[in-house]
Amino acid sequence: MNAFLSPGSLVTLAGAALTVIGSIAYLGDNANLSLPTIFYGIPILLGGLALKSSELPPPQQLTPTDQFKREREDPANADLKRLRADVLRWRYGQKAHLESSLEALKLWDEESPPQLLSVAETTETGRYGLELTFHCGAVPINRWQDQSERLGRFFGPGLCAQVDPLQSGQLRLTLRTTGTPLPSRPSRET
Repeated sequence: MNAFLSPGSLVTLAGAALTVIGSIAYLGDNANLSLPTIFYGIPILLGGLALKSSELPPPQQLTPTDQFKREREDPANADLKRLRADVLRWRYGQKAHLESSLEALKLWDEESPPQLLSVAETTETGRYGLELTFHCGAVPINRWQDQSERLGRFFGPGLCAQVDPLQSGQLRLTLRTTGTPLPSRPSRET
């Protein structure tokens, strides 16, 4: 059901509906209705089909949306909130979620890139975190483990990362707040 509600699907359906309405109006000799609906329907349909061909669905969300709402709204967790929102949306024209981030971290392989499979929110000793499960592709797990310190810093100040290998070429990247307060920004007084 989730794939049916993707933006690419909705645009394709809208274009198909306009094209069908315009074709029926054309056959019924109703030029006022057929011309605009066919004129707009066919390009919208083609645009929707192009979106569908390059669509990357969001990963599976393992925790209910409202379960960690209070923790997500905490200002100390703003970086994790943005990361969660970023990976849980539809992508178009990309091979994988977090593509540019993984390239910058040198955790990318052009032929077989890592794929984000699922996202789970957690709390451990009062610290909010995200568990991202990846299929490693052609990137070895030890390269992920070598980058674990950098992974935390990359996604935001005050975050730490832990990489745990799973079965069959998968790993779990846990990003968690360190529990130390973030440095306060100086106020601008004029």
